[in-house]
Amino acid sequence: MAQKMLQDLFYDTLKDIYYAERQILKALPKMARAAQSEKLRQAFEQHKEETQGQIERLQQVFEIIGKRAQGKTCEAIQGIIAEGEEIMEEFKGSPALDAGLISSAQAVEHYEITRYGTLAAWAKQLGHKEAVTLLEQTLQEESKTDSSLTSLAETALNAAAERKAA
Repeated sequence: MAQKMLQDLFYDTLKDIYYAERQILKALPKMARAAQSEKLRQAFEQHKEETQGQIERLQQVFEIIGKRAQGKTCEAIQGIIAEGEEIMEEFKGSPALDAGLISSAQAVEHYEITRYGTLAAWAKQLGHKEAVTLLEQTLQEESKTDSSLTSLAETALNAAAERKAA
């Protein structure tokens, strides 16, 4: 059996995040429909647009490394999305739903941030300069989305969930 190298790990992780992004693209419209806050609904719709661009950038990274764009089942993202669906079901119509949706969305963002940060570092190590640029662009978008969700939670939705419950 051939010894696995960083390039193999890079490709394997790239397939993981490609699969994850495609699953996220399917989940975001459901989350937007479930959101009670108009601002949160808009945030999910905007992130869906960004996610489409992120998938296109991943396809470019596959091209750069001379591999076919393909996904590999990502158990982690499946679990995070399943937890989000559970929150949508259990908290439907409740004041805490939007706070729960944000928590689910941020779990997704944090997963993506770790993946893109790692992939960018590996791409740099492997000399894939174009890939570094693409991966870092996505990393910045994911970080911005995470910050926006935190702001939305802290300035409105968490307090609304607490007030209505009291």
